[in-house]
Amino acid sequence: MNMFGRRAWLSRRAWLIGFALLCVRPAAAQQLEPIRYTLSFPAPYTHYVEVDASIPTDGQPQVDLMMPVWTPGSYLVREYSRNVESLTATGANDMPLPVGKTRKNRWRVEAGGARTISLHYRLYCREMSVRTNWIDEEFAQLNGAATYITRLESRDRPYEVRLRLPPGWARSLSGMTSPEPNVFRAPDYDTLVDSPIVAGNPAVYEFSAGGKPHYLVDVGEAGVWDGARAVQDLAKVVQKTIDLWGGAPYDRFYLFNMIGAPGNGLEHKNSIVIETPRLSTSTPAGYHAWLRLASHEFFHPWNVKRLRPIELGPFDYENEVYTKGLWFAEGVTDYYADLQVRRAGLAGVEEYLQDLSGAIANLQNTPGRLVLSAEMASYDAWIKYYRPNENSTNDSVSYYVKGAVIGFLLDARIRHATAGVKTLDDFMRLMYQRYSGAHGFTSADLRATAVDLAGPSAKDDFPRWFQKTLETTEELDYREALDWFGLDFRAPSSAKSAYLGVATTLSEGRTFVTGVTRGTPAFDAGMEVDDEIIAIDGVRLPAGQFAARIAAFRPAEKITFTISRRNLIRSLDVMVGTAPAQSWSLVVKPDATPGQTAHLKAWLQ
Repeated sequence: MNMFGRRAWLSRRAWLIGFALLCVRPAAAQQLEPIRYTLSFPAPYTHYVEVDASIPTDGQPQVDLMMPVWTPGSYLVREYSRNVESLTATGANDMPLPVGKTRKNRWRVEAGGARTISLHYRLYCREMSVRTNWIDEEFAQLNGAATYITRLESRDRPYEVRLRLPPGWARSLSGMTSPEPNVFRAPDYDTLVDSPIVAGNPAVYEFSAGGKPHYLVDVGEAGVWDGARAVQDLAKVVQKTIDLWGGAPYDRFYLFNMIGAPGNGLEHKNSIVIETPRLSTSTPAGYHAWLRLASHEFFHPWNVKRLRPIELGPFDYENEVYTKGLWFAEGVTDYYADLQVRRAGLAGVEEYLQDLSGAIANLQNTPGRLVLSAEMASYDAWIKYYRPNENSTNDSVSYYVKGAVIGFLLDARIRHATAGVKTLDDFMRLMYQRYSGAHGFTSADLRATAVDLAGPSAKDDFPRWFQKTLETTEELDYREALDWFGLDFRAPSSAKSAYLGVATTLSEGRTFVTGVTRGTPAFDAGMEVDDEIIAIDGVRLPAGQFAARIAAFRPAEKITFTISRRNLIRSLDVMVGTAPAQSWSLVVKPDATPGQTAHLKAWLQ
């Protein structure tokens, strides 16, 4: 059976039966000969790694090989095999073996009776992201799915990776076990894919949390990154998160901090990769954003990597894997990202409320929230979230953002239903106790667990709340949460300002429309993405003056735009609207009761 082709949506019962069968396999099956890779960097400035793999044939006349098309945690088919070059195979005595490509990411080798085939290929690595590979003269960042070609039937086989570092590189690090420098071992392919490798001359800071060693690995400090400060603060967030879950489920943990790339992150079972703008520590806002990202990714070794929607394992690395649970896996994690930074004492109450307000405002100002539910935003991640276009704000919503807001509301709902005895923290721990590891959970499991935690009073109310909140596009109700914590939304400004609902960009001194929000004056007047705005009321628009010109108008006035659309000049009349008055900025109520004040304090510490 092709393990990589198994449907990830197998029922829980069937999956558990299969798992039980795997557990009673003969001992010989547990001692398969490993697949071994040697990674060499003869000219790292060319962005290539040379890969040599020793692959046992197990006596098969043909060996079918596969390379993943995506990597867990990033829901987009990325076609990693497009970076493979010059793939060849040899058998005994270096005898060339016929190799044919059978699919975009598969090859077939005619083994010719060889006990082991030697596979060689070159891999181009110049895409700086947490889910791809990067190599230059300073360092290498390698992700498993983007690097290793394997046998189709070899999911449960052990693996070994050996690196031959170029001169001047001091070390390589990975979450895999390392019996000697620059050698790593994984018990199976899932672990291999889940264990990125960083090589070069990183600065390594060790700290202890939860009784386990942790390593902040900084690549590219170059005098612009305060590693000592970062590790001190990071240790506080890590300890708070370990305390929340009740212990660390790994022996050691690596936090790879790749400095000099757009901010992003990706989780693994015993490591995370964070990409950090080079000057992040130069401003309070930039450093706070880094802490929030690190907090988010460090929450994932529990929520996602061990506590997961049932569809997210075993992984089908060749096809899309659909789940409606990303609002919980990613969104609730994002709720905790900010909360754990606050609980670690690294953000004040006002700063935390500002972060939460930003998520609420983002959601409430996205027209797509009325089009796509939280569960369907999760399910459609492959075609919506990771493939955005100019209309995305109108027809979709981020499961990160809506999930974070739902996490806030669910936390308050549990607290209210249990008179403050139980919280979302207790819910996460109970979910972990029931469904972590090989189990996985369904949407029904999640909802039932919330009812069990909240008690008999929640038996009828909670299911209705989940159905409305997750399955429909009805507006979320914030009142219960605000009343419990003694919060309110800041009163909106009474000032009336001009509003069109259009986003623009400047290119070579010309102003182009990049987005038009549904239901706004610009949308209703027929303004389109890629329209070039040439003049306003017959007066040419100078570069960079669009916002200032619009601000000079008052609501209910008409503006005549001269635009170029597909190189045809035309006029477009737009009636100026009023900027939305609703404020989504959370503030503590000045007349909050002692009970509300106590609830707020218990929540944020």
